[in-house]
Amino acid sequence: MTVFRKELRAGALSFLVWSAAIGALMAVCVGLYPSMSGSMGDMSALFAGMGDFSAAFGLDKLQFGTIMGFYGTECGNILGLGGALYASLTAMGLLAGEEGGHTAEFLLTHPVSRLRICLEKLAALFALVLGLNAVCLACGAGGILAIGEEADWSKLLAYHGALLLMQLEIGGMCFGASSLLRRGGLGLSMSLTMLLYFAGLLVNLDQGLDWLRFVTPYYYADAARIFAGEALAAPILAGCGLGAAGAALGLRRYCRKDISA
Repeated sequence: MTVFRKELRAGALSFLVWSAAIGALMAVCVGLYPSMSGSMGDMSALFAGMGDFSAAFGLDKLQFGTIMGFYGTECGNILGLGGALYASLTAMGLLAGEEGGHTAEFLLTHPVSRLRICLEKLAALFALVLGLNAVCLACGAGGILAIGEEADWSKLLAYHGALLLMQLEIGGMCFGASSLLRRGGLGLSMSLTMLLYFAGLLVNLDQGLDWLRFVTPYYYADAARIFAGEALAAPILAGCGLGAAGAALGLRRYCRKDISA
């Protein structure tokens, strides 16, 4: 597991910065809830009546005046977008970074197969994304306990599980894309994440774009749908398929790729 440990060490600083930033923002948001709870009823009614804007962000379904609705809207968006950006940026640099940094020729001279290198890199990606989500869950749940609010913990855990799955799906897709590049694709990873995010908003707005629910993971990682108990098995399976296809593309392409020095 030499490559696995090397990737964990290489990504340690980035992991600490991203997890601390996202976790701190989530804790601050939860901490603001008691001071805002007095006016939450009026705000909830206001947001629910804002037409397409409310529908795009699920505010027409979430009860913004409750801790669950507030958490899903504020903290969910922070982790949903921040965590996805972290996963995409990390995944995009795993394979392309070797060529861009001119370390591939050193790595591939060792008696380790390319397949094993890719699998260990994927394992490191999973570990880093899982670690970030564990930190953020601890910050969010700790904040709720600290302010003395009661939450539906089963739904909250289901929501965090969906966010984790979403980030792993995007990570798998970016891992596949990184095998097609010879340098890190910073712009591509961020563009893909934002495109999927806006696709999630569009599917909330227009029923004619219903097919997008099988494309964007932001459909099944939506607090309004999870807290309402909607059936999301088909979009989740489609998302798992896309993430697995991306990872498989990365494995296949890198094992056959002509690596430049």
